[in-house]
Amino acid sequence: MVDIATAVQEAGTVRKARADEAPRVAAALALAFEDDPAFSWVVPDDVRRRAIIERSFRFLLKRVWLSQDETYTTASFAGAAVWERPGEWKMPVLRQLALLPGMGRIYGRHSARGMRAIVALESNHPDAEHYYLPFIGVAPEWQGRGLGAALLAPILDRCEREAMPAYLEASSPRNRILYERHGFSVTEEFRLGRGSPPLWRMWRQPGVG
Repeated sequence: MVDIATAVQEAGTVRKARADEAPRVAAALALAFEDDPAFSWVVPDDVRRRAIIERSFRFLLKRVWLSQDETYTTASFAGAAVWERPGEWKMPVLRQLALLPGMGRIYGRHSARGMRAIVALESNHPDAEHYYLPFIGVAPEWQGRGLGAALLAPILDRCEREAMPAYLEASSPRNRILYERHGFSVTEEFRLGRGSPPLWRMWRQPGVG
């Protein structure tokens, strides 16, 4: 576990990720989500899960997220927050179709669950304009040291300046508590499919954080 002083210093280095940093950002997110309940349901293979989700994050960072220029990380890649701008979370159908072969190659026999998860996540996504946080993760050795709050701060501060809501799905009780501390409230509990652990849709109005 990283000591507090080191973590505080790292928290001060939060910045936007560059396109050439996709592999390191993906690796940090994969470490953070290796034991996540939702990812464990999508990819129940404990041996290969981290490698699969790391490839998935790298693919989506390069093909989708980094082009929006709202992905944040730290100097040592202790974690990352992936945001999507208002009005840009919904991907056009043709672009979704273009991504399917790549995602299929990555997830292999787990693709069916992966597709069910995507459908469930999108099924009740709010229509009102908002910043969307599909993923935020901190590598295990850095967790509990304020890095999550530091990674949230750039966009939550912008939400306050722009009077813009924010939205996310919490995939574990621990994450849900973190988001509640930053002004998010649960709007719905849902599941990705049969046997999936619960997730929570969470909405944040500006001025409540």
